[in-house]
Amino acid sequence: MPHDAVPAISDYQPTLADDRDAIVAALTAPQKHIAPKYFYDARGSALFDRICELPEYYPTRTELAIMRARADEIAAAIGERACLVEYGSGSSVKIRLLLEGLRRPSAYVPVEISRNHLLEAAAEIAREFPALDVLPVCADFTQPFELPSPREPVARVVAWFPGSTIGNFEPDEAGQLLRVMRHQVGDQGGLLIGVDLQKDTGVLERAYNDAAGVTAEFNLNLLRRLNRELGGNFDLRAFRHHAHYDASRGRIEMNLVSERTQQVTLAGTVLKFAEGERIVTEYSHKFTLHGFASLAADAGFAVEQVWTDAEDLFSVQWLTARR
Repeated sequence: MPHDAVPAISDYQPTLADDRDAIVAALTAPQKHIAPKYFYDARGSALFDRICELPEYYPTRTELAIMRARADEIAAAIGERACLVEYGSGSSVKIRLLLEGLRRPSAYVPVEISRNHLLEAAAEIAREFPALDVLPVCADFTQPFELPSPREPVARVVAWFPGSTIGNFEPDEAGQLLRVMRHQVGDQGGLLIGVDLQKDTGVLERAYNDAAGVTAEFNLNLLRRLNRELGGNFDLRAFRHHAHYDASRGRIEMNLVSERTQQVTLAGTVLKFAEGERIVTEYSHKFTLHGFASLAADAGFAVEQVWTDAEDLFSVQWLTARR
């Protein structure tokens, strides 16, 4: 493949219009909410890349530091001729560390819901690793999708799920997603996953309420996307970002809070908001090592190795499929 070529894409990208009824139902429920996967239009993806560079946002830099320090051990666990399937590939910074350390990887399959972001990242990886078979898939990775067929023989399929994105799901949903991954990798497969750990409330809340306001902009961009793609008329000035840690549930809860009593029209439906009423836009669950191991076991995975930083802020974990 020429170095400047864009890899062929397997495109299953959902649109907001496809999910219109589900979105309207969620925003008319007693507790208004919307799935965090809808954050990631092109602007949302770019804003999240900025979040990952913020001084308050420890997960990205801590996960990267773990991967750099443990690169040889991670590569040895994965083995040769792995087909790497990255769920939520984003800017693909972390995958570079893996690809540089792995022994003869067979293929790289980035899976991302934002098509433009996916194509840009896949093209960069293809240029940097010209011998690697790069097979991008635009899809909602919470649903089963067909893996493309690599050119080279594959010893095992390995899912890579960085950033503790698993924490964005309710426990039942997280378990279901792990079962989807278990099905995708098969009986010889594995999962390398970033898992954020429970810690001091102040550290957590600062990470989701950064001083520069980038996370607030990221959260509010969701309303901008609803306006653009579903004909909404949200006034972004009438909502504010709020995030707090619920220690009893072990999770950050991110919300958009209505600043006044108001009505909004979305896809022909009138949404009523009281002053102070919240839209829950994201949960970010934080785990204990034992709690995550139990969740993984229920989905058919066994935790084989765990790597953490010196402060136990974050973990990178290697799981293998259980028969």
